[in-house]
Amino acid sequence: MMVGLSALAAGPDTLSVDTVGTKNELGLIRRTVREFDRLNDEYIEPQHYEFTVMGQITRTYESFILSSNGQQIKLSPDGLTKIGPYFGWRWFFLGYTFDIKNIGFSQSGLRKEFDLSIYSSQVGVDIFYRRTGNDYKIRDVRLGYGFNGDLFEGLPFDGVNVGITGASAYYIFNHGRFSYPAAFSQSTCQKISCGSWMAGIGFTRNTLDMDYDKLQTTLKSRMDRSQELKLDSGLMFKDIKYSDFMISGGYAYNWVFAKNWLFCASAQLALCYKSSYGEIADEKKGFSFDKVNMDGIGRFGMVYNNTRWYAGWSAILRTNNYRTSRFTANNIFGSFNAYIGYNFLLKKKYRKA
Repeated sequence: MMVGLSALAAGPDTLSVDTVGTKNELGLIRRTVREFDRLNDEYIEPQHYEFTVMGQITRTYESFILSSNGQQIKLSPDGLTKIGPYFGWRWFFLGYTFDIKNIGFSQSGLRKEFDLSIYSSQVGVDIFYRRTGNDYKIRDVRLGYGFNGDLFEGLPFDGVNVGITGASAYYIFNHGRFSYPAAFSQSTCQKISCGSWMAGIGFTRNTLDMDYDKLQTTLKSRMDRSQELKLDSGLMFKDIKYSDFMISGGYAYNWVFAKNWLFCASAQLALCYKSSYGEIADEKKGFSFDKVNMDGIGRFGMVYNNTRWYAGWSAILRTNNYRTSRFTANNIFGSFNAYIGYNFLLKKKYRKA
């Protein structure tokens, strides 16, 4: 009996210790989350509402330039315009946009794009997936033989496919006073102009397929029969695949030029090491400084936000460069967004008694 009573007595004590330990762990998690997103309210006004709805229109841009021994070909599709609704709750913001030119039509052969950007006070994350469609056009040609490049402008060419999949993360050093979300996710309001240095890392995987036989045929269709076309051998490839490891750094500044108004400009340069995982002639194997390139990303935005209503625009532009002893490839892509939104359901601490 004494053993049994001892066991019964020990039970509540053990339960009490476990319960206290669990509460302490939960308290530590809450404090860590609050500290992670702590703001200086003299510079930044936190979000007052639980939910938001927003309408957005997006215009995308992309260009692709191939160069080799003085020859250059610029390709790009027509700009794509998308529109759609969004719904947000605290840190989560979900929505869907659709191409206004292809509502109700088959999506076969069209570009595939997915972009996700997360803006918190300390850390930002970009995730992107892009695959070209069959709507590329030749915008400029410099062959070095006295040909007029304007002759080929707007010529459709579906013999190129470019793909990029990647993710990057960056840390905002002055996160207590500088707010990226104020400019790009409208979840806070910058009250006093302020800037911050940033540093980050990232990885992308890239693919490039080119049908150079089709390219020659397409170019010849606009040329005089007496002219001879000679593409440099550096432009005559079929398939390239490479990975891109990057370390980036930059600066961002929020300019509060009037009450409830904000303009943000941000630039980051990335030191990238590009390693191929396909067969590329004449490329050096193993580590080489020839594989180190510079890429860049710029962000710009202007917004009016009185905590209840907000409206504005933002633009993101990325460059992705690749260089070998045979040729260089430069890919530029970005998007422009215009939006208007409404916040609702005040948080408890902002409700009047």
